[in-house]
Amino acid sequence: MQQTRFRLYDAAALEAVIDAMARQIAMRFDATPLTLIGLQRRGVPLAERLHQRIAQLRPEWAIERINLEVKRYGDDLTLLHPDTRLSATAQQQQADFSGRRLVVVDDVLYQGHSAAAVLEFLRAHKAGDVHLAMLVDRCCATLPVQADIVGLKLQIAPQDVIECNVPPFEEEFAIDLLRLEG
Repeated sequence: MQQTRFRLYDAAALEAVIDAMARQIAMRFDATPLTLIGLQRRGVPLAERLHQRIAQLRPEWAIERINLEVKRYGDDLTLLHPDTRLSATAQQQQADFSGRRLVVVDDVLYQGHSAAAVLEFLRAHKAGDVHLAMLVDRCCATLPVQADIVGLKLQIAPQDVIECNVPPFEEEFAIDLLRLEG
C-alpha cells in the first residue's frame, strides 16, 4: 500500500491554533481551580503548551497538570487493543476531582473511545465539570462524545489518517494528512 503525505499545518500555523485554544479556555471559564489532563502521548506536550499560554493570559488562575495514559489505536490508527486501556497511577486511582474544572487535552478526536474511557474514569472520581480540548476533531466520533475546545475541524475521507507531529515525539510541530492508496 502506497502513502502520499500532505502537510496541512506547519509549526507557525499550529502555534496560532494553540494560542486560540488557550484564549477559548481563558475566556470561557471563571477562576474555579483548573486541572489540565494530558492524554499520553501527544496530549501531554499539547497540555503543556496550553498551560503555558493560559498562565500568561490568566496568571492568577490555579492550574494543575496531570497526565493519563490511554491506548486503543497506534499512531497509524491500527487497532492495538479491542478495548480502550486507561492506565492510572495509584495516586490517580485515589484522586478526588470534585470542586475542580477539568480540561482533557489530546491531539485527535477520532471515534471517541479514548475520550469516553477518560470521561468515565473522571466521573468515577467525582469530576463534575469536565471539558475536552482537541487539537483536531475529525468530526466522525462513533460514540456520543464531542470536544468543547477545538483547534481544527478536519473532515477527511475515512481511509485517510491525520498525523499530528508534536515535539518531543517528532522533530517539528505539524499536522499531515496521510492518504493510503492501493
